[in-house]
Amino acid sequence: MTSILGISAFYHDSAATLIKDGKIIAAAQEERFSRKKHDARYPGHAIDYVLKEGKCKLSEIDHIVFFEKPFLKFERLLETYLAFAPSGFRSFSMSMPIWLREKLFQKNFIFDQLKKHDKNFKDIKKINFCEHHYSHAASAFYPSPFKEAVVLTLDGVGEWATTTVAAGKNNELKIIKEIHFPHSIGLLYSAFTYYLGFKVNSGEYKVMGLAPYGEPKYKDLILNELIDLKNDGSFRLNIKYFDYTTGLKMTNNKFSNLFGQPARNPKKNLLTQFHMDIAASIQHAIEEIVLKLTYHVAEEYNLKNLCLAGGVALNCVANGKILKSKFFNDIWIQPAAGDAGGSLGAALAFWHKELKKKRNPSSKDMMMGSYLGPKYNHDQIEKDFKELNGNYKKLAENDLIETVAKELSNEKTIGWFQGRMEFGPRALGGRSILADPRSEKMQKELNLKIKFRESFRPFAPSVLREDVFEWFELNYDSPYMLLVADVKKQLQIPISEENKKLFGIDKLNIKRSSIPAVTHVDYSARIQTVHSDTNPKYYALLKKFKEITGCPVLVNTSFNVRGEPIVCNVQDAFKCFMGTNLDILVCENFILYKNQQEKNLLKNYQDKFELD
Repeated sequence: MTSILGISAFYHDSAATLIKDGKIIAAAQEERFSRKKHDARYPGHAIDYVLKEGKCKLSEIDHIVFFEKPFLKFERLLETYLAFAPSGFRSFSMSMPIWLREKLFQKNFIFDQLKKHDKNFKDIKKINFCEHHYSHAASAFYPSPFKEAVVLTLDGVGEWATTTVAAGKNNELKIIKEIHFPHSIGLLYSAFTYYLGFKVNSGEYKVMGLAPYGEPKYKDLILNELIDLKNDGSFRLNIKYFDYTTGLKMTNNKFSNLFGQPARNPKKNLLTQFHMDIAASIQHAIEEIVLKLTYHVAEEYNLKNLCLAGGVALNCVANGKILKSKFFNDIWIQPAAGDAGGSLGAALAFWHKELKKKRNPSSKDMMMGSYLGPKYNHDQIEKDFKELNGNYKKLAENDLIETVAKELSNEKTIGWFQGRMEFGPRALGGRSILADPRSEKMQKELNLKIKFRESFRPFAPSVLREDVFEWFELNYDSPYMLLVADVKKQLQIPISEENKKLFGIDKLNIKRSSIPAVTHVDYSARIQTVHSDTNPKYYALLKKFKEITGCPVLVNTSFNVRGEPIVCNVQDAFKCFMGTNLDILVCENFILYKNQQEKNLLKNYQDKFELD
């Protein structure tokens, strides 16, 4: 049996993946173990976990593959600094010592780190490198259910590439077209993330969530001034407005002058209608670019399936538009579309491309619902709760499902910790906070009292797969919460003429549908379809909730607070439970009620993590 360890690290979202004979055994991000959001460091904890899950030692691994090529990246940095000299010297002088000390000689650095896992690991020749965008493309195509597909990768930047088109057929995957740095729609979106006062590589989803509160007033300005977009979807950015090539910021004064306001300082300036209009404008511009790209590749390559990867593939509003456009019969998006998924892609690329192993795609993808992280058994959970002084009850599974469904129908908020942890940025019913979507107060309450985050941010619905089309304008699998569609017209509540005049955040408190907690201000929702084969327990809970309420939908948000990685183990879950206004914690078949816990265990969790 051939085992391959994939590693991604040193930019953001470090991760490790283990595959055996092409089958995904385990995958996890380092942040879940280190408790540092988007942790970019060497993923030592994640590697320990995947080796343990695979019941093997590092010295027994046949191949180790890193997700990008550091020499190519170094070449791009040097050429960029030379092209823009003398500007950027400060940035150059800060980054070069790190490159010369650590990154340029990454093979030796990785080798030294790997030896710490196993003193018998002595073969540096086992370490291989895969190009960044090839890792992304492989992570999208190889686990997909398609025999052949066009693969579109859109992100900030790898070594040189920022956008690539690849064609996949059986076990062959070939990159056909590339757009190179500094021209990048990932960096364009990140520039607006920065301009709006959010963190780059972390706050992009906030821009997407803010967009429906605004009007795309500046979309034409973006498409006329900032980007030269061709009919085939290829593009070039007007670099004079950006500072990311050599500076320490994303945008410059020319950018601010173009839109008439400086970049928002989140510590001093509240979000205004202007910022909402900016968010709407860049979101609409990105959708136009992505739709032009996908239309062109559909026409040119005449393949019926599309796979997506790279950070931009997490823009589920754009994904929903691609699906609706029907340029392709089917689309499949890698749930760990960002750099974490590069660890998976690098491993699969080596298996299929270097070792020339066949693929056997089926109607289901290979991701096992993306439940690829650690799982804890009942004995371990009980031991942990005893050590934490938690007051718990253990219930039979049917009783647990019935109890939790009833509590949800009574507007209780529940931390739901079940099975294997999810790989990728979305909680999918493994490490989730659940609530009743019919509640008018729930969105505000979850944001402010439990997640401690901005009130404008929407929540996603989990829905039984067989019921999705009755509740949403979608009749398609969306197991990874990566497609947006509207709530059904008959469930929508029309807005009065008076309320139509409201601006921005004032729109938030208007009831828009019979499931208001998951209905965004534009009637859209980011949908997760729940399937009995990948998550039977969560499926059973939704089924029971539907039996009690007639509604097959639950609010599903990640089990964490703002700025915290999603919980990984029982200790993380208990801390989050005791530090927030969650009513109930359910870990496997154990249930804990907040009002039955010792008062001295309550914590102020709000300031524990740096805000994202």
